[in-house]
Amino acid sequence: MAKHFLGKDVTAALNERLAEKSGALRAKGIVPKLTIVRCGENPSDMAYEKGALKRAAVVGVETEVRILPEMVTAEALIAEIEALNTDEAVHGVLLFRPLPRHLKERESEICNHLRPEKDVDCMTDLSHAGVYTGKALGFPPCTAEACMTILAHYGYDLTGKRAVVIGRSLVIGKPVAMMLTAANATVTLCHTKTRNLPAVTAEADLIVTAAGALKSLTKEYVRPGQVVIDVAMNWDPDKKDGQGGFAGDALFEEVEPVVEAITPVPGGVGAVTTSVLMSHVVAAAERSDQR
Repeated sequence: MAKHFLGKDVTAALNERLAEKSGALRAKGIVPKLTIVRCGENPSDMAYEKGALKRAAVVGVETEVRILPEMVTAEALIAEIEALNTDEAVHGVLLFRPLPRHLKERESEICNHLRPEKDVDCMTDLSHAGVYTGKALGFPPCTAEACMTILAHYGYDLTGKRAVVIGRSLVIGKPVAMMLTAANATVTLCHTKTRNLPAVTAEADLIVTAAGALKSLTKEYVRPGQVVIDVAMNWDPDKKDGQGGFAGDALFEEVEPVVEAITPVPGGVGAVTTSVLMSHVVAAAERSDQR
């Protein structure tokens, strides 16, 4: 039976450290603050927002939510972002994406109006550049950093390890590959066009799967001794006796008995993401104190 890398244990340790840092900043008169900008009433956005607000209260981060109409114009949204850029009390800004459909063609333009030092979930080009160059231009995507935080918490030394990342998105696949490389792992980035993927994953010490494909990682892809970080959150209609529930890419009942360690879904990476978001807000507040 594999060891379960549980998000709740990582979150508890991270929250404790963040509360201490927030307290130290408040003693200096600096209150870490996150502003959430939401366009419309998307249920998934609202669910994440609820969790973020709850986590912020635990670690001492002040929050505000600015709700704009779903049919907000690009110009009005940009004006909101520019106002937050100049608000010295705001250290981090989270803009829910994807933006409403009518703003799709201008999403990149809109996002890049945010100053990178306030970009706590890597939505600007400069923040992405920071991930690839190792410079503190912004912050990496929270989900990608959550993977790294879990590995660090459980003492997994990446030096010299062979890592395979399945998925090449800018949210997880590409940035986590860069972050693993920076931690001295040797990384292979795979995707849907990769040939004979089971042969590639069999050579890995670590597999990070972010394909977003339910039950796509089966026992044919793994071997004993491996660690699997399952980032995906898929809806499985067969879970809970046919009532449905969330599951990762890994076919858990096949993969878990084989590998050395695995993150469950739910209860793994997703549980850490909001704490990482708060760590970025606190870090942004610390950086503002140094300017």
